[in-house]
Amino acid sequence: MLVLIQRVSQASVEVEGACVGRIDAGLLALVGMEPGDTDAQLQRMADRLLGYRVFADDAGKMNRSLRDTGGGLLLVSQFTLAADTRSGMRPSFTSAAPPDEAERGFNRFVEICREKHVSGVETGRFGAHMVVSLVNDGPVTFLLRP
Repeated sequence: MLVLIQRVSQASVEVEGACVGRIDAGLLALVGMEPGDTDAQLQRMADRLLGYRVFADDAGKMNRSLRDTGGGLLLVSQFTLAADTRSGMRPSFTSAAPPDEAERGFNRFVEICREKHVSGVETGRFGAHMVVSLVNDGPVTFLLRP
């Protein structure tokens, strides 16, 4: 499992011209599922995502987490994160979880995040062509691994 997080002042995702998820200040998380991701890994990643200190405190240091700020969380499935790009000029997706497994894992991850972050969790639509818009605040971007 890979999660690319971006601190945003706003973010949204559209499917077929309709907004299916939108947040104001918070985190946009692009989620790539890999084969064999376990529930324990999903739980740990949710804790890391919600507890990762990327928001400024009163002194301007990155000491506050999404839990601390109560900001929004927009989760978007993105299998291309798990691509193998080490050779050639075209990505290989053999390192990404198969669609059925990835959808189960992503949906479970969303469920866990919603249980742990009652301030609000929005999502894209798994498997759909999505248009993601964001205003990266910083810019601040991190790649999290379990």
